[in-house]
Amino acid sequence: MRTKPRLFIVTTVASTTLGFLAWFSSGHSSSIDSWKVGFASIDITPEEPVYLAGYASRNHPHEGVAAPIHAKALALTDKNGHRGVLVTTDLIGLSAEVAEPICDRIIKATGLERADILLNSSHTHTGPALTLVTDPTTKMDAAESARQVAYTQLLQDRIVELVTTALSQCDQPAHLSQATGVAPFVMNRREPTVDRGIILGVNPRGPVDRSVPALRITGANDGRLLCVVFQAACHNTTLGGNFYRITGDYAGYAQKRITEVHPNAAAFFMIGCAGDANPYPRGELTMSEAHGRTLGDEVCRLLDDQKIWTPVNGPLATRFTHADLPLQPAPEGKALTELKLGSGGWRGFVASEIERKRQNGESLSTSYRAPFSVWQFGEDLTLVGLSGEVVVDYVYRLEQELGPNHLWISAYCHDVYGYLPSARVLREGGYETRGIYTGGIGFFAPEAEEVVVATIRDLANSAGRKFP
Repeated sequence: MRTKPRLFIVTTVASTTLGFLAWFSSGHSSSIDSWKVGFASIDITPEEPVYLAGYASRNHPHEGVAAPIHAKALALTDKNGHRGVLVTTDLIGLSAEVAEPICDRIIKATGLERADILLNSSHTHTGPALTLVTDPTTKMDAAESARQVAYTQLLQDRIVELVTTALSQCDQPAHLSQATGVAPFVMNRREPTVDRGIILGVNPRGPVDRSVPALRITGANDGRLLCVVFQAACHNTTLGGNFYRITGDYAGYAQKRITEVHPNAAAFFMIGCAGDANPYPRGELTMSEAHGRTLGDEVCRLLDDQKIWTPVNGPLATRFTHADLPLQPAPEGKALTELKLGSGGWRGFVASEIERKRQNGESLSTSYRAPFSVWQFGEDLTLVGLSGEVVVDYVYRLEQELGPNHLWISAYCHDVYGYLPSARVLREGGYETRGIYTGGIGFFAPEAEEVVVATIRDLANSAGRKFP
């Protein structure tokens, strides 16, 4: 039976249904560029039982719904007619195998270019696993595997419909502005130990990005709040592998909180460089709800303070490219044996895949082709889209390279292929060094960091960012 995401009703935020927000006297003037915007949202909660993503320990399909999950699209058009679409999902992440067919269909249907499409997933570990391969495993029988594929295929269909709907509604004149808040629950998870090296734990002294960048969209004619896009750089892992119910975790509850306070506005969540950050504390649904309320209330606090918002003008310049990130040579001999016997099921899987490829005469990859993007909003904002599970070091590196101001750095964009560690993390070791887990296998080399930074610098320069 073909799996149908729950409801899948497309809704739009129309100007005639939006609640009134008093016209702000500060941070707005007639010189602010007027954009045109459109929104669409769909419920992507599966109706039939499917496996959840994120924890290999789970051994059966989901057991109910704690909160529905959504996919959303924000369409923007600048004064020159340049269009861009941001798509967010309450999902673990879209691999290239899932994402690129979606983008190809959007391009064909709308005339957009690949650079005009920015995909970002919240990385919730309580959403459906995605796959296009019917491959029964020790966990899934044939029927269960088929349901996962059917869900993924229908998700692709609906995201294409979502984007075309948002673009068809992209006629509302609007102003864009930005502000930044703080998320206090973000915790570095790379805990140093005496005898076990770096473990997944709690490290209060470890580096994290607690910033909450926010993009506010208000009606150009009446100042009503239409939408807010906001971000946190934290894994959506408040809930562990023993939790079997669907929910967007803290990111989903934050979006819900914002729309409770502003019921006629849309709320979009993006995730930043969260590869080595977890929520704190974690383990219970009440904690997930509490973190979501904390984040949602912080965004609402920003929305209530009209003085802190600064204009975001156009024109919009979009750039997209792939970069070949170098991989370490695949381990052999003793190193391969140690990998196979190491703790953590992922090590054994990688070692077995290396052995299988060698036995079959298959070549092992020396690089991974990763996608990256930059959206430049006039001279006011540079939105960087990094792919993979990116560690926090890239925030500091990109701030050094591009300058820290007017900079928004997102991760988990376009292709969530695995962990993208920094050279420091690779030196220290730990879980985040595991590299690619979908679309291939391999451990990134330290030189990958320089390739990523150079790629983003080139994209930002091409898009028109003013460097310090």
